[in-house]
Amino acid sequence: MGERAKEWLLVAGAGAAVGALSAAAFMSFLSRSKGREGYVRDLLESNGAMSGSSRSGGHLGVVGSSDLLSDEVVSEQLTRNIQFFGLDSQKKVTESYVVIIGLGGVGSHAASMLLRSGVGRLLLVDFDQVSLSSLNRHAVATRDDVGTPKAFCLKKHFSMIYPECQIEARVQLYDSSSEEEILSGQPDFVLDCIDNIDTKVALLAACTRRGLRVLSAMGAGARADPTRIRIADLRESSNDPLSRSVRYRLKKDHGIEGGVPVVFSLEKPKAKLLPFQASKEEETPSDYQIVPGFRVRIIPVLGTIPAIFGQVMASYVVTQLAKFDFQTEPIVNLDLDHYRVLHQRLLEHEELIYGTAEQVLVDAEEVMYVVKELWRGRSARDQSMKDTGRKMWRAVNELMLVRWDKSMPAGVSNLILLKFSEADAHESTTLDRIKEEEPEFHSMVLRVLKRAETEFAL
Repeated sequence: MGERAKEWLLVAGAGAAVGALSAAAFMSFLSRSKGREGYVRDLLESNGAMSGSSRSGGHLGVVGSSDLLSDEVVSEQLTRNIQFFGLDSQKKVTESYVVIIGLGGVGSHAASMLLRSGVGRLLLVDFDQVSLSSLNRHAVATRDDVGTPKAFCLKKHFSMIYPECQIEARVQLYDSSSEEEILSGQPDFVLDCIDNIDTKVALLAACTRRGLRVLSAMGAGARADPTRIRIADLRESSNDPLSRSVRYRLKKDHGIEGGVPVVFSLEKPKAKLLPFQASKEEETPSDYQIVPGFRVRIIPVLGTIPAIFGQVMASYVVTQLAKFDFQTEPIVNLDLDHYRVLHQRLLEHEELIYGTAEQVLVDAEEVMYVVKELWRGRSARDQSMKDTGRKMWRAVNELMLVRWDKSMPAGVSNLILLKFSEADAHESTTLDRIKEEEPEFHSMVLRVLKRAETEFAL
């Protein structure tokens, strides 16, 4: 037999051996899975998926939330999350309780990914039903689900994906009368995926009053650009009519000016509400309202955008639940010319104070990082986010970069953004004095500058 033939036989033999081992492993897992059929059936029944009930019992099937990750199938299903977060952080997610209100294009995708991320308990709330036109953006609904309440639809599909999750589905409109019932039980997070202003404002005000963490979705309709979707405080959202209305109502009716994180798009809407068309001449829009005050005119929707909104919400919430720290991209409406001005201002200040600009170790692009990423376009002494949009442009005219520690060069990890008057005061004091008189400010600055050290590997 030739050498070439022997090589092929060896390769074939090795392939057969690997295939046999893979098949054996698969059959072993399949055998274990078959042995769990009764277990899974019990979980489905406890979640009401097989009986069609609207609520599950007050327990997590046959496995408690704290024990879920010790189960072989659950741990394998969530193995990528465990590898990403670590076991202890994933346990925090698995033991969490999240409420999602509004289960359309945004809410269904947010709920779906929270489920797939291993959240142990979900409350799904929506008064509406699946329609044929909603299938272009819904996470799991099929034509067979048309006419089914959205909450029941999600619960049915979710129970087949992750039956260990305790899922409660409510066909209910959120309002002041249902606030206690829906928001009681100390949820770890509330997701506002409602598209009605009155209801949205009432929910956000209630969550703020109760001290509940909430993430709100602003307008996803009539947009097409996925690269413009952001997470920021409600005060920073722009180009969004829904954000503008919610801001106004929260401040006017509830005295709430900020502190509410939102998902929104920087993109201006590409389409307008379609005109109302009645089937009879005497009919009015109110004749078509399912619930008084809810919109009956249609917003054109590219289904991918609300889906991405929902995915963004789920990612934000699950990382918060896992206590996995990351910095959202600041909404800083400045262009490169603004950063060049701030860079030039730094050079001039260094020459004035130190007689030379040789210890300036940043260029205009690094100034952009310091100003935008570290200080979010605002003075280190005023991170209140009251200046946005054009106001931020004007505010830059009063800002400058100075060294935090005057004994160190002006590098990315030693620059703070201050107003002119604040910069003068900073140059005339010492870090020891700041630490003694303003310990919180001192700690905050060190924390921010430490981030620059880490990200630039200094």
